[in-house]
Amino acid sequence: MHYDPIKELLGRIFNKNTVLRRLFYSLLNVLLLRSWHVRKALRKTACAVPPTASVLDAGMGFGQYTWWMAKRFRGWTITAADIKSEQVDDCNSFFSKTGISDRVRAVETDLASLGSSHKYDLVLCVDVMEHIEEDRKVFSNFFNVLNPGGILIVSTPSDRGGSEVHGEGDASFIGEHVRNGYPINEINDKLHEAGFSQVNASYTYGKPGSIAWKISMKYPVTLVSVSKLFLLLLPFYYIVAMPFCLILNLLDVKISHREGTGLLVIALKNR
Repeated sequence: MHYDPIKELLGRIFNKNTVLRRLFYSLLNVLLLRSWHVRKALRKTACAVPPTASVLDAGMGFGQYTWWMAKRFRGWTITAADIKSEQVDDCNSFFSKTGISDRVRAVETDLASLGSSHKYDLVLCVDVMEHIEEDRKVFSNFFNVLNPGGILIVSTPSDRGGSEVHGEGDASFIGEHVRNGYPINEINDKLHEAGFSQVNASYTYGKPGSIAWKISMKYPVTLVSVSKLFLLLLPFYYIVAMPFCLILNLLDVKISHREGTGLLVIALKNR
């Protein structure tokens, strides 16, 4: 049983029109703990980039982070990159219909061959590096496309149970991962090798977050993978589960974790 097919099914359901897509984005922001950590990091670093920053959302997926940044930081110009052409077309259609295509666009790009002809003040990379074998190449590309003083934000699973792999022989909950998670020292070293002068890596999904993830994502996805009929029960499930998940997510964002199943990394390119 894997998470990605269910995620893609939900995406197709909610992306039928702009109203449903906005609702989908709002649900992802509430349910996905990584979104809480990423939005906190974006708010924290926003003051360190120009008000008219050029931003790369590297591996945009459904485009929820691009949408959030476009609505929150209206002076930013955002390029949303993804390797899947259908995602690019889908996002560009949504951006056009919602009137933000003058400063937001999606492009089809392989991050391993990302060129440096266009420079950015901020690069955001959420749940992407665990899918890429040539991670050193991609980290180097991120460094090269950043302006001096630019910032890279990376969210990815750690080796402390990321992808729901806790021991030898465990299968990844996410079928497309090429690695089950980064040791915190490894991602730190690789970013320094790429040229970043300051790297701050911290654990996310500590004890509160791990419990919240199981309640909000793992258990529902497991049920839906057994039968799509469970989709009809999800609203009732979340009515009961949501208050607990919100409290646990808030705790996870507020607490400093000695270890966790996720990593949030902020790296700086010297001026």
